[in-house]
Amino acid sequence: MRRVEELRSLSPEERRKRIQELRLEIIRLRGLFKAGRPPDNVMALRNARKELARLLTIEREEQLKRERGSRR
Repeated sequence: MRRVEELRSLSPEERRKRIQELRLEIIRLRGLFKAGRPPDNVMALRNARKELARLLTIEREEQLKRERGSRR
């Protein structure tokens, strides 16, 4: 799991790519749990969900910043 400063330093394209990767990873991990075979690192799902939430928050902040800038 990356720190917020590291996530903010990523380019917008890198952030979008990481969001897609995390969504796929979450789907895969959920499938493992449903099949009754949790991964070795049971915290992986929680960590992936947290990192995804952080990235989506950063994306939303950037979007709001752009919208506010265009109004002035």
